[in-house]
Amino acid sequence: MRFATRAFLWSFVPFTVLLLASFWAIQAMVIRAVHASVHDSLRESQMLLARVRTRNELQNRRSLRVMAANPALEAGIQLLLQNPGSDEARHTVEDQLRDICSGLGFDFLIVRSAGEKPLAGIVRRGGAFAAMDEATLTAPLHGYFEAEGETYQVTSAPVNAGAENLGVLSVGERFDLSEFNTPAVLTRHGVVLISNVRGSDTREIESALGRCRRRSECELQLAGQNWLSLPVNSIDFGDGYVLRTLESVDAASAPMQRILRQVFVAAGVGAMMAAVIVGFVSSRSVAGPLARLVDHLRSTESTGLLPEVPAKLGTVQEIRDLCESFNRAAAVVRDSRDKLHAAYVEFVESLASALDARDPYTAGHSRRVSEYSCAIARALNLAQADLDEIRIGALLHDIGKIGIADAVLQKPGRLTEEEFAIIRQHPTIGRRILEGVGGFHPYLEVVELHHEDWDGNGYPHGLRAEATPLTARIVHVADAYDAMTSDRPYRSGMGHDRAMHILSQNAGTQFDPAAVAAFQAAMKMDETAGGSIARLAQAVAPDAVEKTV
Repeated sequence: MRFATRAFLWSFVPFTVLLLASFWAIQAMVIRAVHASVHDSLRESQMLLARVRTRNELQNRRSLRVMAANPALEAGIQLLLQNPGSDEARHTVEDQLRDICSGLGFDFLIVRSAGEKPLAGIVRRGGAFAAMDEATLTAPLHGYFEAEGETYQVTSAPVNAGAENLGVLSVGERFDLSEFNTPAVLTRHGVVLISNVRGSDTREIESALGRCRRRSECELQLAGQNWLSLPVNSIDFGDGYVLRTLESVDAASAPMQRILRQVFVAAGVGAMMAAVIVGFVSSRSVAGPLARLVDHLRSTESTGLLPEVPAKLGTVQEIRDLCESFNRAAAVVRDSRDKLHAAYVEFVESLASALDARDPYTAGHSRRVSEYSCAIARALNLAQADLDEIRIGALLHDIGKIGIADAVLQKPGRLTEEEFAIIRQHPTIGRRILEGVGGFHPYLEVVELHHEDWDGNGYPHGLRAEATPLTARIVHVADAYDAMTSDRPYRSGMGHDRAMHILSQNAGTQFDPAAVAAFQAAMKMDETAGGSIARLAQAVAPDAVEKTV
C-alpha cells in the first residue's frame, strides 16, 4: 500500500469512526431524553386520570346523597327491609332505582341493608334497565367488578332516615378506555380485561406484561416496538385490579429520529467530503514531496551519484529538514567520492608511469595515448562519462605488458613471429589483471579490445567494425599514432604528417574511419589554436607500413 493511501486512511478512518461514534452518542442521548419525556407524560396522564376519577367519585357521592334523601326511595327501602321476601316491595325499589338511573345516566344501582346484604339492583342492558341477579348483586362497595362481560366502577353512600341507617346505595358506571388519550390496560391478576392499545391483541399484551412486576414500571416489546408501562398506583382499585398506562418510546422518538437522521446524513456527507478533501490534501502534502524525493534518488541507480534535492521540495517543515539533511549528506558523499576518484586517477597514472618506466623508448606513451584519445572523443562530441572512460582506459591500455618478459618487451631488434605472438597476449593479460577489481570494470573493453581492426584482422578476438566498442576504436587510433611518431629500438619515429597519412590510408581497414577523421579534425583545430598535441617526427619510416604493437 502506497504511503499516500496509508496517510489518507490514517487521517480519514479515525475521523469517520469519531463521527459515527458522535452520531451514535447523540442518538442515544435523544432516545434517553424521549424516554424521560414519555415517562413524565405518563405520570402527568396518571395524575390527570386520578383527578378526573376523584372528581367523578365526588360527583357520584353528591348524587348518591341526593338520591339517598329521596323520601320515596327511603320508604321503599324501609318496606323492603320490613318484608325481605316480598317481590312487590323489591319491584317497587327496582322501579325507583330505574327512574334514578335513567335520569342521571348511571349504568347500575344497588341497594344493600345496613349489614351490606344486597336487597335490590338494576343494570343497563342495551337501551333498557333490568333487574340484577343475585350473583351481580355481590358487587363491592368501592372499586371495580365484572358482570356479564362488562367491567364497572363502583361508588357507595349510606342511606339514612334521620339518625337511622337504612342501608347502602352503590352506583356504578361501565369502565371504558376509549375515552383515554393515552393507551391503557386494565388487568386483574395478570389477565387483560380492557385495552385500548391499537395493533395488539389481548394475548400479546398479556405476554408482554408478564415480565412486568405488578406495581412497578417496566419496558416491554409490543407490536415490534419498545414501550414504557407505568401502573396507576395513585388509585386503589382493589381485588387484584391494576390499571396501566403505556406509551411507545419508538413512536414518540420517531419524529425526532427522522430529523436526526436527516441532519446526520447531511452533516455526515458534508463531514465525509471535508474529511476526504482534508485527508487527500494532507496525504499529498506529505506523499508528494516524498515521491519527488524518490524520483531524484532514482537517478542514483544509473549514475551512482547522489543528486542535490531542492531545499523547498515541500511545505511540510519535516520534509524540508529531510531534504536539507539529505543534501548535506550527499555533499559529504560527493566530496568523498571526488577525493576517492582523484586518488584513484593518481593511482592509475602512477601505474601507467610504472609501466612506461620499464622501457625508456615508450616513456610517456600511455599518457600521450590518453591525451590523443580524449581529443578524438571531444571531436566526436561524446558525453563526459564516455570521455572519462576513454581517458583512464587509455592510461591502462597496455597494463597487460606487465606480464610480458623484458627480453621480449625490450628487445632492441625486430620481433620474431613467436615473440610477436607473445606481445599479442598483452590485451588478454591486461583484462585478467583488472577484472578482479570492480572499479576497473568500465575500462576492460579498452584494455582488451584496443587492437581490434575495423576489417576484423585485429586481435585478440578478430572483431569487425562496430562490434568493437567505440572507446576501444578511438584508443586504437591514438595508440597507432603515438607508436608511429615515437622512437623504437629498431627505428626512429616518423613525422606527424607521415603518421597522419598512414592513418588515412588505413582508415576503413585497420582503423575506424570516423575516429581517424575526428583525430584529423582535432589536430587541425589544435594547430589553429597554436597548440602542439602531436610531437613532430624526427625521422620518416621506410615505405612499408608496420603494424603497431
